[in-house]
This record gives sequence, C-alpha cells and structure tokens, in this order.
Amino acid sequence: MMDKNHKLNISKQCNLLGISRSTYYYKPQDETAFNMMLVGEIFERYMKQPYLGSRGMTYRLQRAGFKVNRKRIKRLMHKMGLKAVFTKRNTSKKHREHKIYPYLLKDLKINRPNQVWCSDITYIPMKRGFIYLVAIMDWYSRKILPPISGKTIGISNIGICRPSKRGSIWN
Repeated sequence: MMDKNHKLNISKQCNLLGISRSTYYYKPQDETAFNMMLVGEIFERYMKQPYLGSRGMTYRLQRAGFKVNRKRIKRLMHKMGLKAVFTKRNTSKKHREHKIYPYLLKDLKINRPNQVWCSDITYIPMKRGFIYLVAIMDWYSRKILPPISGKTIGISNIGICRPSKRGSIWN
C-alpha cells in the first residue's frame, strides 16, 4: 500500500490515503514490566472478588501500595476481558396477581390520520404545588396536538378534543 521508493514522498502518500504520517510511522509498544505485574495482580484479585469493577479494583490496589489510576486499571481489565459480575435489575418480572391487558393495536394497520392517538401525562412543579400537562400525538402523521394543562386530572378539566381545520378544539 505504502512504498518508500515511490516517486511520491511518504507525506503525499499519507495525504492521498487520508491518514496522518504519525499513523504510518507508529510502532506498537509492548506492555511495560510494571503493567504485566499489574495484570497478574488484577487477575488474582478478580478470581477472589469477581464483583469488583475498575473503580473497586483501583481502590484495592491503591490500598495495597500500588501507584495506579483508574484509567490504567480500566484499560488493563478491558484488555484482559474482565468485567464485574453482578446481578442486573429485572424490571420486567410479571406479578401473578396483575392483570395482563391485551394489546389492541397488534394487528392494526395505521393508514390514516386520527385513527390512533397516543398520550402522555406528566406534572410540572410550581411554587405552590404542581400542574399536570397532557400531550396527545397522532400516530399516523406524528403531529402533536396542542398540549393541555390543568391543576387537577379529570375528564371535566381536560375536556374532549376534536380535530378542526385550524388545529384542535378543546371543549
């Protein structure tokens, strides 16, 4: 790919390939003896305490007298393929007493505006209490209807939305 004996000099060849000259001249370095010793130490500690990540490992090594920072330990652990072992939270566990509602839109083809709407509700903290904000979106056009806000939640406060030529009209 690159030729030292080519009529174009190395700088121009690198420029044509879109790489820097430092990339061409780069020689990868072997790990230092200290890093190799650290690799052994990290592996030993990881076998005893596999739940330690780079932060915990760095803390333990520093307490043992090694002058290391987290960046080095993280790099070495990544190179070794070591990751902390921990149980992940499972937020999708079904509770047998909870009712499972059918997904009514499963086989529905949405092909026109105002066929399916989705909504979301949130509250906004104010000086005294908070107000509710409701946003409604048409799934077909992805347009968001004008938001509704109020101090309480209820059909009488939110009203009914019906489309019009100028946008939505809230009754």
